[in-house]
Amino acid sequence: MTRFVAITGVRDFEGRVRQAIAGALHGDLQALPPEVLVNGPDELLQGLTGAPAEVLILGPGVNIEDALKLATVFDLQHPEISLLLVTESNPDLLLRAMHSGIRDVVSPDVNVNDLRLLLERACLSSASRRRNLAPGPELEHDRGRVIAVMSPKGGVGKTTVATNLAIGLGKVAPMGVVLVDLDLQFGDVASGLLLEPEHTISEAVRGAAAQDSMVLKAFLTPHPAGIYTLCAPKTPAESDYITADHVTRLLDQLASEFKYVVVDTAPGLGEHCLAALEQATDGVWICGMDVPSVRGLNKSFTALKALQLMPQGRHIVLNFADRKSGLSVQDVESTINAPIDVVIPRSRTLPFSTNCGVPVLQAKTKDAATGGLQKLVDRFDPSWVPPRKIKMHRREVVS
Repeated sequence: MTRFVAITGVRDFEGRVRQAIAGALHGDLQALPPEVLVNGPDELLQGLTGAPAEVLILGPGVNIEDALKLATVFDLQHPEISLLLVTESNPDLLLRAMHSGIRDVVSPDVNVNDLRLLLERACLSSASRRRNLAPGPELEHDRGRVIAVMSPKGGVGKTTVATNLAIGLGKVAPMGVVLVDLDLQFGDVASGLLLEPEHTISEAVRGAAAQDSMVLKAFLTPHPAGIYTLCAPKTPAESDYITADHVTRLLDQLASEFKYVVVDTAPGLGEHCLAALEQATDGVWICGMDVPSVRGLNKSFTALKALQLMPQGRHIVLNFADRKSGLSVQDVESTINAPIDVVIPRSRTLPFSTNCGVPVLQAKTKDAATGGLQKLVDRFDPSWVPPRKIKMHRREVVS
């Protein structure tokens, strides 16, 4: 059972924590007075009753210096416990908190719903750390896979595929997935996931976040499905200040911290898109079942091969597949000179889920389109076994 410990002298905040836990999170809260900060971690933990602590909340009403000292020792001796610091934040304090092992810095005025989301995220992080600390063979730390979701033309469902891919991978690696909206002018990952981000990519590529991956995490927006997001700028004008070098450094940072980095790119082959491809381990190309989309994909492949920017992993998705469109899967494969890996039939469910802000793989909706999206997710599961290589122009049922 999840256990929460709060060191605070503010009864109102303690009450909000209890409301956030009640009916939504398993476990209970044990509140301690600020005086216990002078004790070491072992003495503090020995005074607790019940299940082991998973989330430690420091503040409000505590001495910040004492809280940061205790957090530093906790991070070294008990890294499986997620630490939250409750105080008014500023850039200098935020940087010090991240270096001390604090997971999140929370405003004392945080409302119950946001607090519940932060606690849920902290619990998932604690569970993940406990798994990583469990005895087992030593594994070399690998960088995460950077998956660029691309299309030469807009309107082919690229963002819908990217959000569902990220949600699906979140089940494979909880809290190990970050979705980056690289459609800097008109990206709509936030609306597709029903999010109102406090920070965007504009802030994440500058200042302390660009130098420290721990600080960068503070600019990510968590999603209830167990993933992180980095949303597009709030206005198109902000994109002018984000360069290809910013994108390169950002993706390099994220790949060192997350198992999967899903990048929803802008249509075409602009400088930001090419920078993403330079970092990508995999490319997911989305193609609609219409002549302009197919020809555009063919031209895109030709250009990328000339630039030697084709990622090692290639995954081609045929979206809006419909046998009444006048094209067949074989026609598309013949034009692009590559096999289609995933077919997503035309579906009324997908646009409905996009308008609701709940991806179909999150809602567990069952239809043919859901099956195609899950097939794409499965290709990135470490346990996935590639099918036997088959000839081009194979027969495929398009419904």
